[in-house]
Amino acid sequence: MSIKDDAQRVHANLLKTTDPDIIERINHFTFDEVQNEVDLSDRVKMLSTLAYLLGMQANAEYKVMLPVALDNDVTPIEAKEVLYQAIDYLGLGRVFPFFKITNEILTARGVKLPLKSQSTTTMKDRLEKGEETQIRLFGKQMKDFAKKGTINKWLVDNCFGDYYTRTGLDDRDREMITFCYIAAQGGCEPQLMAHAQANIKLGNDKEFLTKVVEQNVPFIGYPRSLNAITVINQADEAVNGKK
Repeated sequence: MSIKDDAQRVHANLLKTTDPDIIERINHFTFDEVQNEVDLSDRVKMLSTLAYLLGMQANAEYKVMLPVALDNDVTPIEAKEVLYQAIDYLGLGRVFPFFKITNEILTARGVKLPLKSQSTTTMKDRLEKGEETQIRLFGKQMKDFAKKGTINKWLVDNCFGDYYTRTGLDDRDREMITFCYIAAQGGCEPQLMAHAQANIKLGNDKEFLTKVVEQNVPFIGYPRSLNAITVINQADEAVNGKK
């Protein structure tokens, strides 16, 4: 099966009786037009969509799309890593309900929980490893960032030391899904700019990020999608200069 076939079937089953005319348009736009025009791997499409749905608190749609993702090249470990990393960008209060959804879906599919741990740090070295990761992603100017304040320290040991150091997703995957979490929230454009630049420096270039946004227009809508495109263009200019 494909993203198109899986997702169209599930959405049609939910709305074909009550809203037949609109489900025709939803399915055509989301799973025909967009899927056909956006040239990304199924895995990237699904990782980005899961991150967007977490970011916009779309519990019901996440419940629909997680099985589609798992049937289209996203592993249970990768799905869990998208969930875990969301905690630092969305907050535990918004992410915690998604644990129940995710665990129920995985269990129903015969996945034994807990999954193999992807942690590579200890409570003793998470600050050190977090700083190494932050410097790798954002540059040498991040040296001693943790000494600038309490939240700065937490960003280093918790955000980067606890999550970015995990295996299961690589740096490019993690920066891509972080961009999606932030873009989905809206009102966080300074942080979105920083992570757009980090993506571009890692090789997730302007074209790639634009496709990621386009893939998720049906889920997030046009205003935040257009805002994200503006930030991508500005980030590309900052990193690569005017063409």
